[in-house]
Amino acid sequence: MSEPFPVCPVGELPATDAAPRWLVEPLWGRAAVGFCAGAPKQGKTWLGLDLALSVATRTPCLGRFPVRDPGPVLLYLAEDSPGALRHRLAGLCQHRGLDLDRVPVHVITAPGLRLDRERDRERLEATLAQVRPRLLLLDPLVRLHRLDECRAQEVAELLGSLRDLQRAHDVAIVIVHHLRKNAGGSPGQALRGSGDLHAWIDSGLYLRRRHDRVVLEAEHRNAPAPEPLEVQLVSRPDGSATHLEVVAAPQGHEAVERSLEDRVLDQLATRDHPSTRRELRDRLRVSNNRLGPVLALLEDRGQLIRGPDGWRLPGP
Repeated sequence: MSEPFPVCPVGELPATDAAPRWLVEPLWGRAAVGFCAGAPKQGKTWLGLDLALSVATRTPCLGRFPVRDPGPVLLYLAEDSPGALRHRLAGLCQHRGLDLDRVPVHVITAPGLRLDRERDRERLEATLAQVRPRLLLLDPLVRLHRLDECRAQEVAELLGSLRDLQRAHDVAIVIVHHLRKNAGGSPGQALRGSGDLHAWIDSGLYLRRRHDRVVLEAEHRNAPAPEPLEVQLVSRPDGSATHLEVVAAPQGHEAVERSLEDRVLDQLATRDHPSTRRELRDRLRVSNNRLGPVLALLEDRGQLIRGPDGWRLPGP
């Protein structure tokens, strides 16, 4: 007779904090798996590298989103030569004022990595155990296997092996992938290939062109989606320091978001004691999902201080 699976009453399950745990708030969950996806030439790799460098250096992603769980990063870019990858990262470091030689970003330099080969999966797991990264970036999915992405069984096995790696090494996994052409509706449902791809993700970032603009959208399994943002790839006049930059939020959201920062500061300026996040949310009549990134941004700028009793302005 087979040994039964372990079970316990639901009331004896360990309690956990219901609030989302972030790697980069509100773009990627801690130890989350998912895709950074978009059509060709929309900036997917730039976005993945921006996210990775932010985690490695605890600098804000896209210049505004705070890193909550920093640590080393491991990269494999199948379509970039080592020199091209170094050039990309050097530009991002130049933009942020970072020393490329001192950032804890590790690059797999093997000529190939196939997730459908057991030997390569074993080598990847050994590399994860050695580097112990907080984030693993793989780019792009189509170069990481020779399976039929539309066959659910084949895709499920590949994704299952990645989930095993994520759980075993407590690592976030970001995979660059493509969206189907002219796909409407939810961006996650527009991922090219089997529907299992969308079902697998914990966090997803999607770049989609709307008329002449590129819009960044995010989704999460366990947290509300943040507002979309318009982004563009920019460089200095001499062509250096190339990076993705937030331009605005579509349909007027950016103007609202800027004023929210001022409204938070105004609220705290009128109080002689700290305010909790809930008090601020209720007084400002905004969602927790909108307020959180603004508080984090103001804290990173040194304009707010978070204490045991809540948020307050700097000073005595």
